[in-house]
Amino acid sequence: MKRTLSILIPLLAALLFGIYYFSNKEKTRFYKRLPILGNHSIDSTRSGSTVKYDTLWHRIPNFSFTNQDGQPVTQTDVQNKVYVADYFFTTCQSICPIMSKQLDRVAAAYKNEADFRILSHTVDPETDTPAQLKGYAQSYKANTKQWIFLTGEKPALYELARKGYLLNLEEGDGGPDDFIHTQNFALIDRHQRIRGFYDGTDSAQVNNLIQDIGFVLQEK
Repeated sequence: MKRTLSILIPLLAALLFGIYYFSNKEKTRFYKRLPILGNHSIDSTRSGSTVKYDTLWHRIPNFSFTNQDGQPVTQTDVQNKVYVADYFFTTCQSICPIMSKQLDRVAAAYKNEADFRILSHTVDPETDTPAQLKGYAQSYKANTKQWIFLTGEKPALYELARKGYLLNLEEGDGGPDDFIHTQNFALIDRHQRIRGFYDGTDSAQVNNLIQDIGFVLQEK
């Protein structure tokens, strides 16, 4: 009996340790906290002798564009939503088809998630009318309630790319000779803050994006 117990007790202890270790390892992975990106400032308010400090993070500014159905889309449409933003154009024959295929993977991973969106902005609004965008969306069989294709005034589109999503660091005014061509995706949280950048032509980075969307969706 003693010999049996001397064997069973270490085995039981090892089993309990294994359950504890792997359950906590899973929790650590599951509750990963992503950084908040972009410039920030510190705000202070005084109440009597008490000073309260608050971090003001970079946030996506208000916008107003037109979707593939000719309907307006504003910041209100992604309020309290997690979304991915990218820039492309429908006649692109280089990186854009790769990016769109990767976004198709992202959309499939979260097709049943009501609080997730993808906003694909054109960099060529002169060509990419709502009708042109609609045809492009149909070529990917996109659910345009979730994956939304946007056009609008070029200066506004470009300013948002540069100063809002921080997807392009080059100076420009959105004029006739200005052109943005970036393969990067930006992950935006429910508070309009940037939580990650990902190369939309790199499958491994898009895998990371798919995982990170899940983390951000869980945040309260």
